[in-house]
Parts: sequence; C-alpha cells; structure tokens
Amino acid sequence: MIDVRCICAIGLRGQLGLNGHLPWEGNTDPLFVEDVTRFFAVTMGHVLIAGPKTIASVPEFAFKDRTIDVIRSHEDPESVLARYPGRRIYVGGGIAVWDVYARYIQHWDITRLPYDGEADRWFDPAWLVGGPARAQTGA
Repeated sequence: MIDVRCICAIGLRGQLGLNGHLPWEGNTDPLFVEDVTRFFAVTMGHVLIAGPKTIASVPEFAFKDRTIDVIRSHEDPESVLARYPGRRIYVGGGIAVWDVYARYIQHWDITRLPYDGEADRWFDPAWLVGGPARAQTGA
C-alpha cells in the first residue's frame, strides 16, 4: 500500500490562501515560524508532490533532503503515486491538488494556526473523507 499523507496549516476558520499565498506568510510570531520549521522536518527524507505554484514557493535548501516532484492537472494521480513505491508521499497544498488527491490521502496532519483574517481559499472538510471540494465561496 502506498503511504500518502498531507501536512498543512489552516486558519481558525479554515483559511488556506489569500491572493495565491498563505494568508499569514511572513508572520514572525513563533507559532507560525514553528509550523514552517515542522513542515520541513516532517517531510525530510520523503516525497513532496505539488503543483508548480506550490513548488515554486519551496526554498532551495528543501530540494537537498527530500524528493520534490511538480505535478500537473493532466497527470493521472495513480501514475504519479506509482513513481514512488515504498516511499512516504506528501501531497502539497492547493485546492486543485487536494480535489484530485484527497481520495488517496490516508493521513491528514493539520495545524490550526491563530489566524482569523482575510482569505480567498478555504479548507474543505470533505477532503478528509476523500470527497471533492465545495464551491470556494468562503466559510
């Protein structure tokens, strides 16, 4: 069985994104810094797959100690996952990616951050049971 996981952070109301970035990006509060540090520690030595925008935000150092693969919407998810037999695969974020890969994710590691501001992308609880996203109209 392929070990497919997701590690992500959401705001207090499920906020995921704002204008193509994390809404709390650049926040130097220790809780936010700790979350980023933990993400890189947990995914170290494993596979991270994500779309081009998410991979473009990954710092250069991260390419040295994990396998990173840019995935495209036209690729068959089962074929993508089959590239990494015996490996733990983390599915990087974004609504479009999780809409396709949620049904394969066996473990969700979600950190709720103390952010309660603006967002234009929201976490969909249906992903937790492998379902498709609802319309992204807000929470």
